[in-house]
Amino acid sequence: MDLTLTPELAAFRDEVRAFLDAHKSEHEGGAPKDAKAWQRLLIDSGYAARTIPREYGGYGAQPDILKGRIIAEEFIAANAPRGMSGQGISMLVPTLLEVGSEEQKTRWIPPTLRGEIIWCQGYSEPGSGSDLASLQLRAVSDGDHYVLDGSKIWTTHAQFANRMFCLVRTSTEGKPQQGITFLLLEMGSPGVSVKPIITLAGEHEVNQVFFDGVRVPKANRIGEENQGWTVAKYLLEFERGGGSAPGLQVGLERAQRIAEASHADDPAHRRRLAEARIAVTAIDMSERMILAALAGGKNPGPASSMLKINGTEAMQRIDEISIAALGSYAGVDQPEAREPGSNVEAIGPDEGLVAMPRYLNNRAASIYGGSNEIQRDIIARLVLGL
Repeated sequence: MDLTLTPELAAFRDEVRAFLDAHKSEHEGGAPKDAKAWQRLLIDSGYAARTIPREYGGYGAQPDILKGRIIAEEFIAANAPRGMSGQGISMLVPTLLEVGSEEQKTRWIPPTLRGEIIWCQGYSEPGSGSDLASLQLRAVSDGDHYVLDGSKIWTTHAQFANRMFCLVRTSTEGKPQQGITFLLLEMGSPGVSVKPIITLAGEHEVNQVFFDGVRVPKANRIGEENQGWTVAKYLLEFERGGGSAPGLQVGLERAQRIAEASHADDPAHRRRLAEARIAVTAIDMSERMILAALAGGKNPGPASSMLKINGTEAMQRIDEISIAALGSYAGVDQPEAREPGSNVEAIGPDEGLVAMPRYLNNRAASIYGGSNEIQRDIIARLVLGL
């Protein structure tokens, strides 16, 4: 694979850099002052929702693997947000484009891109995490509606979301996968309640969501009744196969700075950093092949499972390297110093403040989105034929 930039791509990279230089004041510290205005600017400029058709509120560009990679790399290098990505844009929108009706695309995609709809994902349940097919949230047919009773757990950012894309059980006949349906629902519906779950890092990121007689219109069903498993598998390919290499490269640079600030310059530490860098380079090459498949109209398939394993394990390895470099400073807990604009002086290296919370939070990365053990089972069946 030739990774040398052509004159056209080099010019495009310069355009992206010029855009970021011109708008530095709008995203100082990596957070835009007006998230929705920033999102509109990115879409209009072709740096967000780039390949989403214009009729659904996107930029409407043809898929271009290297241009997409250039945008990701330059935005990360500038510490600039890529707009309101979230689960709605990164996972639900591609799924709607593939399997949604025209009315559903028109209704849901434009407001999602504009940031008017914030989605959370209702997949896991108590006792039904990686074994997703065993989910029990019941959806009973009642005229033009389904009535939902049960709960979802580990629901990221449910406290902020105003919509959820959700898997429910509409039948108990046949194989468990055959009785699952994919629904879109309002988080403000009567009977929906959200209970926070505080993580090991001391953060409120995930929740348990309860459903008590919640009515959801059947018009909000994506695909056919009892065929939600097929929709869910398609969506999970985007969760598992997203581009992680640019973020991993930033993590490596952060780990290097922590090592330098902590004077962790022994040969063993340098070797661990070098091994992690090799792993990230291999992931980068693999992601480029996945993007090539997507640009050719294919879905990621089992290769997304490979990237899910390699990407999450590389991320955890980089976290461990940072913790090892910090030594005793890794155990310092200063949540007040992590607040934006805080004037609390850090104990130890500044970047060490978030090293332990990041390490603790990212332990879940090899579990969510289908555990890495499940991904290895998928590879064994679909690639090795076992």
